[in-house]
Amino acid sequence: METVALHTLGCKLNFSETSTIGSQFLAKGYRIVDFKDAADIYVFNTCSVTENAEKECRQLVRRVLRQNPDAYIIVTGCYAQLRPDEISEIEGVDAVLGTKEKFDIFNLLENFNKKGLACTFVSPNGISDNFGHAHSTDADNRTRAYFKIQDGCDYKCSFCTIPRARGLSRSLDPDSLLSEFKSLLRDGYKEIILTGVNVGDYGKEYKTNLFALLCKMVDLPGDFRIRISSVEPNLLSDEIINLTAANEKMCRHFHIPLQSGSPKILRNMRRRYKIDDYSNLIAKLNSGIAGLGIGVDVIVGFPGESEENFLETYNFLRVLDITYLHVFTYSERPDTLAASMPGRVDVFERKRRNNLLRELSDRKKNLFYNKMSGYELEVLFESENQNGLLHGFSSNYVKVAVPFNTDLINNFARVRLNKTGNLICTGEITAIKNSVDSLAS
Repeated sequence: METVALHTLGCKLNFSETSTIGSQFLAKGYRIVDFKDAADIYVFNTCSVTENAEKECRQLVRRVLRQNPDAYIIVTGCYAQLRPDEISEIEGVDAVLGTKEKFDIFNLLENFNKKGLACTFVSPNGISDNFGHAHSTDADNRTRAYFKIQDGCDYKCSFCTIPRARGLSRSLDPDSLLSEFKSLLRDGYKEIILTGVNVGDYGKEYKTNLFALLCKMVDLPGDFRIRISSVEPNLLSDEIINLTAANEKMCRHFHIPLQSGSPKILRNMRRRYKIDDYSNLIAKLNSGIAGLGIGVDVIVGFPGESEENFLETYNFLRVLDITYLHVFTYSERPDTLAASMPGRVDVFERKRRNNLLRELSDRKKNLFYNKMSGYELEVLFESENQNGLLHGFSSNYVKVAVPFNTDLINNFARVRLNKTGNLICTGEITAIKNSVDSLAS
């Protein structure tokens, strides 16, 4: 049986799409192996948000060819859509598939025999009216499912290439969405992570919205919960906040991009909110939802970001009541407005600022975890045995470790937290909800 290894670079949306690609290989009789193992075919689903993702793609191609020089290598995703010529010149790459073509591998490629030259299938236009269904499948070993409900973006942030790579905002139609959601529940997934480029923009072409969708989801029977992967601050409505506070099927966790705490830099990034809007939203969330976990995206080293501007961001985040940060170092993306802006920040300085914010993130996360000590949280446990420990996440995104126990895998358990260290909590199991309980509900 021929083998395929899949590797994802970038966001949770990419993970859902990689899983769908993997399911196509399974249907054709291929066996999926770990990316670290030698495989007959390798599929890279790439990202174009940062320069590092592109460099990593090149490094990974070289690595897998050392494992199997005869392996057939397919590169798809946003990087492939935007820079197909660059990828086709990477030694060892056999096929480059764009955003629209990523789910059509078996129709586009006659076979997986290396020919020495890369085949390129990238449509420069037409991606904005295409919605490729994607969600977690048997092709990945996750207990939490990634479910793509939205794609593309209408926003024009000055640093971002995603609208060019994925097209305009569009949504999965509500009927298909609910049908696929129910299928994920039947498959045994107990946490569904709603993904997209701009999830909060869901549904406008169907005269609906994310809140209306969530209401239909939480009304379905079963023992499950819903997590929103990320939502823009201007799209996180009071209705969604109130639903999260009132319904246990909604994870008490939001990931809300900020990007900069400097008013000047935020304007130059062409974001759709002001600093005061953001801080007011965080205050509203914390006052309305007890124990809420809040993650924040932030970019350092944007063109024109002076030391004073960076300190505005640092001090803004330092006092903000949030849980953790995802810190990105700005990198120049071709064909973006920001790439031509004056005031380039030295690369070494960008890394220094990144490290400072990562340290701040660790302190905030440990502080939040310490606040949870003594509380009982409901945790959904993963499947992997990690040195005798089993890891899982609570609704408010606290990472919890307990002694490995197969009865806990893909089950909710009540855990009384008692210790925090190294950005993880430990605790004692007080109750387990088994699969019979879930079906009965």
